[in-house]
Amino acid sequence: MDITGKVALVTGGASGIGAAICKALSEVGGNVIVSDINEEDGQQVVKSIQDNGGTASFLKLDVTDDASIENATAGIDKEHGKLDIFISAAGWDIIEPFMKNTPEYWEKIMALNFMGPVKLTRAVIPLLINAEGGKIVMISSDAGRVGSFGETVYSGAKGGIIAFTKSLAREMTRNKINVNCVCPGPTDTPLFASQSEKMKEALTNAIPMRRIAQPSEVANGALFFASPRSSFCTGQVLSVSGGLTMVD
Repeated sequence: MDITGKVALVTGGASGIGAAICKALSEVGGNVIVSDINEEDGQQVVKSIQDNGGTASFLKLDVTDDASIENATAGIDKEHGKLDIFISAAGWDIIEPFMKNTPEYWEKIMALNFMGPVKLTRAVIPLLINAEGGKIVMISSDAGRVGSFGETVYSGAKGGIIAFTKSLAREMTRNKINVNCVCPGPTDTPLFASQSEKMKEALTNAIPMRRIAQPSEVANGALFFASPRSSFCTGQVLSVSGGLTMVD
């Protein structure tokens, strides 16, 4: 697998799954743009990649802010003139019963997990077209495929990303842009670490493999869709959940 020279933008790149994707792309030759609102941790990911001989830079980006999206895409255009790979990994969630949700919570969930990725995708597509074809990989969630207790609105947002992926894939074939989606199950991220021990145990026990995913395992799925090996795949949804969900 080789993407030497390809310019790749990853949102949510400062930690968790996003950081693992950035490192995976760099290990196969990608020129990685690590984007996040957390500059300190994002710069640490860049340093880790560079120390390992890879190529990376940091871009401060808030996917919920229109001006931030505009400035980021303008900067990529000025620096590179194109974009070969876009991976949308930024997201946010708090597990709580639906009846305890506030409207402010709903708005933040939808902004970070659905409308932010939609807006940024629309903004970067011209850069992918400039590259004469490229790859878009959306990071959704198995919650969006089958639902999840305490994550009702989050599940709705992630389910929206799955439908968005499939519809966009149909439109983008004319531009030689593949659009696919990776759906992680419970994964060893800062969000998982913040859960109660009872919740962690319940989630782990529900997985046939009896363990949660490592971020690098989710990154491998994203890397496949970002690479030439997925050249005839578009509109597809890959679950990386240790067998937690098995649906058509």
